[in-house]
Amino acid sequence: MKERIYLFDTTLRDGQQTPGIDFSVEDKIAIAAMLDEFGFDYVEGGYPGANPTDTAFFSEKRTSEATFVAFGMTKRAGVSVSNDPGLAGLLQAKSDAICFVAKSWDYHVAVALGCTNEENLESIAESVKAAVGAGKEAIVDCEHFFDGFKANPAYALACAKTAYEGGARWVVLCDTNGGTQPPEIRAIVEAVIAAGVPGRYLGIHAHNDTGQAVANSLAAVEAGVRQIQGTLNGIGERCGNANLVTLIPTLALKSAYNTRFETAIDEERLLNLTRLSHAFDELLNRSPDHQMPYVGASAFATKAGIHASALLKDPKTYEHVPPESVGNFRKVMVSDQGGKANFINALKRRGITVAKDDPKLDLLISIVKERESIGYAYEGADASFELLAHRTLGTIPEFFTIEGFRVMIERRFDSLGRVKIVSEAVVKITIDGQTLMSVADAEGPVNALDLALRKDFGKYQHEIDDLVLADFKVRILNGGTEAITRVLIESTDSDGVRWWTVGVSENIIDASFQALMDSVIYKLMKNRQLAGKIAAE
Repeated sequence: MKERIYLFDTTLRDGQQTPGIDFSVEDKIAIAAMLDEFGFDYVEGGYPGANPTDTAFFSEKRTSEATFVAFGMTKRAGVSVSNDPGLAGLLQAKSDAICFVAKSWDYHVAVALGCTNEENLESIAESVKAAVGAGKEAIVDCEHFFDGFKANPAYALACAKTAYEGGARWVVLCDTNGGTQPPEIRAIVEAVIAAGVPGRYLGIHAHNDTGQAVANSLAAVEAGVRQIQGTLNGIGERCGNANLVTLIPTLALKSAYNTRFETAIDEERLLNLTRLSHAFDELLNRSPDHQMPYVGASAFATKAGIHASALLKDPKTYEHVPPESVGNFRKVMVSDQGGKANFINALKRRGITVAKDDPKLDLLISIVKERESIGYAYEGADASFELLAHRTLGTIPEFFTIEGFRVMIERRFDSLGRVKIVSEAVVKITIDGQTLMSVADAEGPVNALDLALRKDFGKYQHEIDDLVLADFKVRILNGGTEAITRVLIESTDSDGVRWWTVGVSENIIDASFQALMDSVIYKLMKNRQLAGKIAAE
């Protein structure tokens, strides 16, 4: 019989400490629903009483299946349970469980808490007792446990045993500074179990300061812990927390673990992993990490000709798990390193059939290689590649033609003597023989050009109203004021689909306009089911 590993998500609490991330109550409600629906065992929502957002969030229970967890300190030394306002707030929160953070390094007890070791142990015991008495599941995060164990093993063990013997359902060993190595994690967890705290009551909370939070979590599982704490996409303070999006499929798909352990995430739920990861990034208004294991756009991508050829024969030659198992997909990219196998497969995935001996295929390959030699990068701009393929093969509708555009930049002073930069763009397009001219101004020239381009698209206007430019990247490819510039634009729409387009020119405005036009054309193609899946991820 397989042993159960419990998944504890702390995105809404520890993840909120990420620089640049500040969840609103509405954000927290939406994320909690995502986590609950996906199937996490525990969702830690924050610290009621610490700030108005978390206090409001805990005014209601926010999960239907997952155990809803409030986080906070153990009671203060020298204060009774009934007279500690922080503990009272935790007990009153609409949560199923309370996760207490407790000092387990004697150095921190003296410096941070300013109390004796014995008083700290009493605070742990009394806090757990109060939570259990209130009908809540008690969890104790032993902060700085591994550093504390290395400094004073007896006291760190005393903290863990006090929590367990007091009635805590979970005693979580925290690598708070993130510097402990996997062999140390394993040895110390084994020592805790040998001292009398069973593994089925132990959890691991690893930070990623040496890039080993996932490895440390797995080492702890091997040693006996049965709860893993972490965050979506590994967010968290400093270098982040253990990435649950990486840990979950590793536990589910790798025989080293799935033959012995099981989690709440079955095969059907695992299919939604990529969607969950990307939806979370979308809520944070940031682009997904293309190289994130399992769910990244490049996780199952290759552009080397030999690799691509092997993939077509048997995907297992260069894939450690089937990409479909986590809701991702295989991506054979096109570049100047690719041979015909890459191109044929890439076109096939987009619903474009072309014979190996078709001269248009040779023409497409030569165009791609020539363009990449001057700075285009189609492995990062799938939508532009698809449009180039359609144009070369003669299978793209002519929605509109650009008669020309003009961008003017004015530097002037306002009435208060402050410098003000104003950009104005004019775009002239022809649709069905009708010429339309649009003018727009903005703070930046590319923004003005984008606004003017999409201001009046005639009969297509309603089709592009939901088109949003999600990201804009500029790279100078060589030095000097006459440098070649590459612009990469990421676009998305109301369907949640995203795609990438590229433009290259000596002029940054022209490069941007190329990428903008490709984005609009791709959107019109997508609306007619003429665009392939790979470019739209």
